Amino acid sequence: MADTDILLEEDDGIVTVIFNRPEKLNALTKAMWKRLGDVMLELDGREDIRCIVLRGAGEKSFAPGNDISEFETDRSNVEQARTYGAIMARTLGAVAQCRHPTLAMIHGICVGGGLEIAACCDMRICGESSRFGVPINKLGLVMAYAEVEGLVKLAGKAVALEILLEGRVFDSAEAKDKGLVNRVVKDDEVESESKAAARRIADGAPLVAQWHKKFIHRLQDPAPLTDAEIDEGYACFGTEDFQIGYRAFLAKQKPQFRGR
Repeated sequence: MADTDILLEEDDGIVTVIFNRPEKLNALTKAMWKRLGDVMLELDGREDIRCIVLRGAGEKSFAPGNDISEFETDRSNVEQARTYGAIMARTLGAVAQCRHPTLAMIHGICVGGGLEIAACCDMRICGESSRFGVPINKLGLVMAYAEVEGLVKLAGKAVALEILLEGRVFDSAEAKDKGLVNRVVKDDEVESESKAAARRIADGAPLVAQWHKKFIHRLQDPAPLTDAEIDEGYACFGTEDFQIGYRAFLAKQKPQFRGR
């Protein structure tokens, strides 16, 4: 992997992670999957981040999936596929479990591994001409458990099966109808709307965003909530950010949250 295949840009609490292979429509390589996992774990540990945006370079593609040329070199047999799959699973887990809010800015193609990554983000904004799908049945391949998990959680069993069994590539309107994206905008507004959404997220209290992510993830588990978990729902009242927030509201000022 070239050192520039995964780029980072930072802007006042917002970090943009860029899949940077526009000449290949940002097709993902084994090295890129590993680097993305490393990056997401590093960003998760930082206290100064308010939102992470994931995108592909250019305006033609988020990511079309994995680079097919690697099937001969890195995924030609079960052992190689197992090693490759472990890297992908680690990365998808790092995206899904990141404590900071994540947003997929989707231009153009969002297929296969690209859709897997987007499905693990908290929000997805795409353009009208964006295309989605997982046509890997035509390659004789499956999405492994870790890869299909995000899709099932996002769209449900019936939709996930439809996508995988038919292997169709479909448009943004259908993706919105299936619950795969939060918002469809004009192609030339994808970046501006995604940045505006990221800024709205970043302007909110960061601990509140982290708690909301934690609570919603926990509610996917059918096990009864413990007393300690229920009590955590009131911990925000003991934070400095709560004092900042409600005082700013009363003063009709924009709050400047500190994350504590």
